[in-house]
Amino acid sequence: MAHIRLQGQIDAPTFTEGQMQRLAAPLSDLLRSPDGPRDRQLLRGARVCVIDRQGAFAYVQAEADGYCGWLHSTALGADHTPTHRVHAPATHLYSAPDLKSPERAALSLNAQVEVIGTSGQFLQTHDGLWVPQQHVTPITSRGADPISVAETLIGTPYLWGGNSRAGLDCSALVQLALQVCGRPCPGDSDLQEAALGPALPAGRPRQRGDLLFWRGHVAWVSAPDMILHANAHTMSVAYEPLEQAVTRIAPESPVTAHIRLR
Repeated sequence: MAHIRLQGQIDAPTFTEGQMQRLAAPLSDLLRSPDGPRDRQLLRGARVCVIDRQGAFAYVQAEADGYCGWLHSTALGADHTPTHRVHAPATHLYSAPDLKSPERAALSLNAQVEVIGTSGQFLQTHDGLWVPQQHVTPITSRGADPISVAETLIGTPYLWGGNSRAGLDCSALVQLALQVCGRPCPGDSDLQEAALGPALPAGRPRQRGDLLFWRGHVAWVSAPDMILHANAHTMSVAYEPLEQAVTRIAPESPVTAHIRLR
């Protein structure tokens, strides 16, 4: 049976073809119910299938990871073909190709834009705004090392359900780093534990790029004795000595899995 976060709970027909749209807002909460709590977030350019609508809200399934939820219909725009993605931790969209012009929105790492023109060091997006050329890369370009990507996000505030440079939770740090490197990844840590690779036997030496899982938490191994994670202890994306983290989290959960990515 499909996971409930991937199939959703709506009073909709058993089958609906849906409508493909793209997120036009810089960032949008993906809600558990119309006007309900946030489960995840979507970035500008994310492609979604709109399955149902209730008043000001649309029920969507994200194409990238299958995650379902409600968002404000005003966050959606027409389907189009992004040409570039943000590869800096964050950038701005400007009203003109001038760094002194008013910024109109902030974009996070891995947000997607469709470029239709250039002027100097700025690229024009399909909605007439401008993004610094230095901050984006062609959509087909991929990062090489997810840990290096995650390290660019050190200091990002912890945010439950957050998926952007403005705020991340533990599973989003893993997902975002892998997606930048062109690797599919589920949105929640329990789904990641099941999908990203077989668990290694207890006692296997840890190496950079491994993942450690606890109940409800996941961390990158950045060195044999160090982890990098978005955590509520520091309320940020931060390094933490591995044994210190294991001891601190132990009252709530032991390590449930040590995974080396396939």
